[in-house]
Amino acid sequence: MSEKLTSEKSGSEILMSDNRSMDNSAQNGPEIITFGCRLNSYESEVMRGHASAAGLDNAVIINTCAVTNEAERQARQAIRKARRAHPDAKIIVTGCAAQTNPEQFQKMAEVDQILGNMEKLEATSFGLENNERVQVNDIMSAQETASHLLEGFEGRARAFLQIQNGCNHRCTFCIIPYGRGNSRSVPIGAIVEQAKSLTRNGYREFVLTGVDITAYGEDLPGTPTLGQMCRRLLAAVPDIERLRLSSLDPVEVDDDLWHLIETESRLMPHLHISLQAGDDMVLKRMKRRHLRADVYGFVEKARRLRPNVVFGADIIAGFPTETDEMAENSRLLLEECDITYAHVFPYSERPGTPAAKMPQVPGDIRKKRAATLRKVGAGNLHRHLDTLVGKTLAVLVENARTGRTETYAPVEFDFTAKPGTIVTVTVTRTDGQKLFAGELARCKEQTRL
Repeated sequence: MSEKLTSEKSGSEILMSDNRSMDNSAQNGPEIITFGCRLNSYESEVMRGHASAAGLDNAVIINTCAVTNEAERQARQAIRKARRAHPDAKIIVTGCAAQTNPEQFQKMAEVDQILGNMEKLEATSFGLENNERVQVNDIMSAQETASHLLEGFEGRARAFLQIQNGCNHRCTFCIIPYGRGNSRSVPIGAIVEQAKSLTRNGYREFVLTGVDITAYGEDLPGTPTLGQMCRRLLAAVPDIERLRLSSLDPVEVDDDLWHLIETESRLMPHLHISLQAGDDMVLKRMKRRHLRADVYGFVEKARRLRPNVVFGADIIAGFPTETDEMAENSRLLLEECDITYAHVFPYSERPGTPAAKMPQVPGDIRKKRAATLRKVGAGNLHRHLDTLVGKTLAVLVENARTGRTETYAPVEFDFTAKPGTIVTVTVTRTDGQKLFAGELARCKEQTRL
């Protein structure tokens, strides 16, 4: 049916559900609506290939997220909207919400088929003869990860490399392990081959994706670490010009990764922390692996090794039992660690998780605390952008007039450029949310005049 456009709101790169991409053009092939994390975006491209190969052109595939109740509400809304827009299309619902709660979609007359997170990656699921309405098996039985080699991503300037799936941890607020299963890692050789294929097709920036990427390698022979895999990947594929990491657990960064942060210019100076809270008691009740001091230590060490590094972080406002003092600790951490990209969302109860049984913070207080944290994050971003005004920067072009710097700052050009290329620009100003820039060569000419 169409190509994909991306619209990103405030949300985590891995654990938030507000990121959503939708097909909108008139090309042949299925329309795919993707909610949630970058891993979902990767898997949507796998499904696109399977569905297109099966001749499933008149279809809408909704790839759902289960992180919050709002994510599931948006998915149901998208399903109803898709049926109104495409009354004769086959509507397929998949993703984490379909895996953890298929019953809610079974009740919807608009839905023709429901696929679990294992089934959505199997080519046979998209055969025209496959009409079984609900195909959702036990995700904990999954053994294999990412044996799907992608040649490219439609409408994207950067490529995602899936290196891992699932999670062995059981944070008290999180339903995702029940949607993704236990941690499984992709062998290094397969990652290298996919990266080589994508560089041949012109991709210059790569994002390593997974549910818990700092757990990479624990299940592989020899237990290679994330840092070891990154080092070998960059050595084997010199055409990778930019490498980004998705969400990191601050206490699980290995020595090889620290060395790369210090010495490898192709590893981008933008690290995203799986923070969740800035108060020790809340972190303990969440069953996180780190404490407040660990985050300060992580930030201090990263800045010492790479002075231009910036940080993003996921943070939950209004977790059960959170007091005003606990909330203030989270605010102070965002401020004192200077978190540039704060992905904040109010706590959302997920049935079946321990946190849903804890004493709840009223919804209006959750929203108020989230607004406070977002205000701190917005101020941090504004200050970071201010430091870039007047500088010459390399920017990956995402669309004809927009792109991202090495620190992931958004840039709007006063010229047009080819998506997927890296251009050198001079930053002229900022509005506090993004940068504005002119092409370097033209700026030099204007200076001579």
